[in-house]
Amino acid sequence: MTTLSGSLLLTFRELWAMRLTQAMLVIASLAWLLLSFALNMDVVEGSMAAVRIFGFDTTPTDGVFNEESGEWVSQALSLDKFLIGINTFVFGAAYFLGTLLGLFATMPLINGFLEHGRIDLLLSKPLSRARLLVGHLTGVWLTVLVLSAYLVGGVWLSLSLKTGIWMPQFLMAIPFITVMFGVMYSVILTISIISRSSGLGLVVTYGLIFLSIILASHDQIVPVLSEGNAAIFMTFYHVLPNFIEVVGVQAQLVEGQVVTTWYPFISSLLFGSVTYGIGFFWFSRRDF
Repeated sequence: MTTLSGSLLLTFRELWAMRLTQAMLVIASLAWLLLSFALNMDVVEGSMAAVRIFGFDTTPTDGVFNEESGEWVSQALSLDKFLIGINTFVFGAAYFLGTLLGLFATMPLINGFLEHGRIDLLLSKPLSRARLLVGHLTGVWLTVLVLSAYLVGGVWLSLSLKTGIWMPQFLMAIPFITVMFGVMYSVILTISIISRSSGLGLVVTYGLIFLSIILASHDQIVPVLSEGNAAIFMTFYHVLPNFIEVVGVQAQLVEGQVVTTWYPFISSLLFGSVTYGIGFFWFSRRDF
């Protein structure tokens, strides 16, 4: 076994040993199992005639404007729209909760990785610092990929089997969850390397996620600001990760729409790349 694969395996073992990681796997299992058993649907000519979930009956309807009467009328919701709606909700929840819980779960791992004694032992191995850090990051990313694929894939498979409609675009949520987790994880990793405090890194990361909510409203905020303040606001918008706006890109892909702009996703990737670059540079030169 190579030293790089050994570092990767060690990261896997530590993540699995954490109770929170195991709890996330259990929660993901319960989520799609409960949805599978609790959701019963009656489909008539491609429309939802009735839905029973957790014992409650409902008749999903969709509003349609009648040009002759000038009123909105209700009609049975199409199966496609129903699937898009429920998957968008589940995947949106997985995007937010999965990222927040994943960042919280991996925070102790960075502390252990950088603690005195252990980091000295790792650095004494015949492995470059860059490859050592790559092994750590790969283990974390793959763990998040497996957990998100398990949850999202399970929900998608359960609904597809029940309805007989297979929409593979729903699985686009998996790489989006994994990539955006990686972007935000870059902040925790880099700040932890510089300050030796993963708690500070977690607080800053959560703060950036909160700021992205404000930055996502730039179209409404910038017009009411002065020219100087608007320039400052837009500088933050272009420099910081657009965590919230990426949800819109993901939703457009899931719904089969044309993505209006990839800028939030691309700018977030650039932010993560630069932040990781700073982390790798600092890790390679720091005296532990």
